[in-house]
Amino acid sequence: MEKYYLAVDIGASGGRHILGSLADGKLCLEEIYRFPNGMRKDAEGSLCWDVEALFCEIKEGLKRCKEAGKIPSFMGIDTWAVDYVLLDDKDQVLGKTYGYRDGRTAGMDDRVYEIISPKELYGRTGIQKQIFNTIYQLMAVKQKEPELLKRAESLQFIPDYFHFLLTGVKRTEYTNATTSQLVSPITKDWDYELIDRLGYPRKIFGKISKPGSYVGNFTEEIRREVGFDCQVILPATHDTGSAVAAIPTTKDNPLYISSGTWSLMGTELPAANCTIESMKRNLTNEGGYDYRFRYLKNIMGLWMIQSVRKEMKEEYSYDYICRQASEQKISSIVDCNDNCFLAPESMTGAVKDYCQKTGQQAPENEWETAAVIYNSLGRCYAETIEQIEQMTGQKYDRIYVVGGGSNAEYLNQVTAKYTKRTVYAGPGEATAIGNLLVQMLYNQEFADLKQARACVRESFEIKKY
Repeated sequence: MEKYYLAVDIGASGGRHILGSLADGKLCLEEIYRFPNGMRKDAEGSLCWDVEALFCEIKEGLKRCKEAGKIPSFMGIDTWAVDYVLLDDKDQVLGKTYGYRDGRTAGMDDRVYEIISPKELYGRTGIQKQIFNTIYQLMAVKQKEPELLKRAESLQFIPDYFHFLLTGVKRTEYTNATTSQLVSPITKDWDYELIDRLGYPRKIFGKISKPGSYVGNFTEEIRREVGFDCQVILPATHDTGSAVAAIPTTKDNPLYISSGTWSLMGTELPAANCTIESMKRNLTNEGGYDYRFRYLKNIMGLWMIQSVRKEMKEEYSYDYICRQASEQKISSIVDCNDNCFLAPESMTGAVKDYCQKTGQQAPENEWETAAVIYNSLGRCYAETIEQIEQMTGQKYDRIYVVGGGSNAEYLNQVTAKYTKRTVYAGPGEATAIGNLLVQMLYNQEFADLKQARACVRESFEIKKY
């Protein structure tokens, strides 16, 4: 019988269940289920995730596998990073499950820096300053909802929480934990001294496990509900960690863009670079598979295009938006990493305002707005490459673009133009593929990550720009 692996890949705007199997040395994919996702404003105006609804969708996708007669032997879940649930002594969720774009972290960086300087914090963790990092989210809880921290028995990142609901076993996966800005890149464990200084309770931080670790089998209740049992394996639960695992090259230290809601641009390092020069460039050292470090920069990414698309009168495809943008002549450029683009009421308005404030031509319609965004991303990628080359001492002649954004033809063209590098685009399903690869590595389908990446290169079409 064919052996199936299941990747449940949940992003900020939607999730999907993708079955993977190997045939003649190639990886075959089948999307079995898809569902929407998004942060919702509650009655008090907080941006939150509906984790109960998401878990129902996870179980629904498992039932679809059963209905299709394609029962996975192994499965794993990846999501975005930094967000979490706090559980009480009865494993019930405490308070709200905030989304990372919620404004409650405003000013929490200053509270953290009263305790530890930005320079020392970067030197200890190697993680770039992002106002939504878990370290600042927990400071918001400490300042505004201290009773929740007192009652909390454990902290579970979103994918860890879903794995717990499936198996009854709590695990804290390494790649996601590193984005908290509370993990040491030297020990690969929680920086407990830092946690103590910040006044966060030690007991909520569970033992960290590597991607490729066995979590457990389904609980009896889940087996009854979905109709089968399955081994749950930790992938790189941070979706970017999974996407980077699927880069289609066997060369060391590739330059990549994991292109989706966020553009994560960087390379891989065997050891973290926690120098002040790296900090000044706002580069980060996120954990990767097999303790590789994803040395990268977070760039606002296709969130900007997704937001503009929601404001359009008709629901155009991204391919159509790309084509229309490619025909515009506007030359204005915005700083994609400016906080004004993080969660504006209107992205179209935010782009227009930025252009006006900086003395540039303001876009007059949605197609010009899209063109400004695509070109601004290309310019940002070019600047980031220069910074990465300065810090690593390496020269890169090619960029591997993986994830959903690898299908954006015009963006790939402007990326090649601004960076003056060859762009290799694909696979689009890199996050799910990387999730599957780690499960397959656990089951010894591949000798190592290099062999797994070679399989990706042979299995999927890669476009060259």
